[in-house]
Amino acid sequence: MTGGTDPAGTWDGEFGKEWTERNPDTVEELDNQYQQKFGQTRTALNEQFLGEIETDARVLEVGCNTGVQLKALRELGFESLYGIDVMEYVIRETHRKSPELNVIEGDVLDIPFKTNFFDLVFTSGTLIHVPPSDIDSAMREIARCADTYVWGYEYYAEEYVEIDYRDHENLLWKTDFPERFEVETDLELVATEYLEYPDSDNRDVMYLLKHS
Repeated sequence: MTGGTDPAGTWDGEFGKEWTERNPDTVEELDNQYQQKFGQTRTALNEQFLGEIETDARVLEVGCNTGVQLKALRELGFESLYGIDVMEYVIRETHRKSPELNVIEGDVLDIPFKTNFFDLVFTSGTLIHVPPSDIDSAMREIARCADTYVWGYEYYAEEYVEIDYRDHENLLWKTDFPERFEVETDLELVATEYLEYPDSDNRDVMYLLKHS
């Protein structure tokens, strides 16, 4: 999902539209993708990490794209769901396809909501697209809007590493995002799980943090 800064307009153009079309648009497609890749569904992971959180919690996804992650939470019973994204195209599409979702245009460096407005703020494949020069500010902004929890799913690496992304530079990085949250904010790690890729040494990380 895309929610980071976009100075060159890369995401809000043809590149972003192609990205959106490549990715799952339904919860069934999302679960199938995770099942094939990791041997468990995204829904199962969501239940594992969010099972203790009340379904009346107010939730924001930063970098929501067309809202498939929000739809997955709705199927678990969450009702107060919001999202922001930098791409005007996906905002229009989400309003058309899923009018029940509260989705608006917004950037991770300037989230258009009040401090502590949400019980939980999350990202899923968003922080990997935020430039290293902006990542600490992005994390502090996410933490500002979250009254209690920050939840995330991102690519993982022990050190900051830039990855060539479909022949584009300066679009994708991976690092230890939960550890960086703990350094930059008062958030403390509650739970974490690493998901290993079957055909490489890459792995992703899902994590849940809570304000101390």
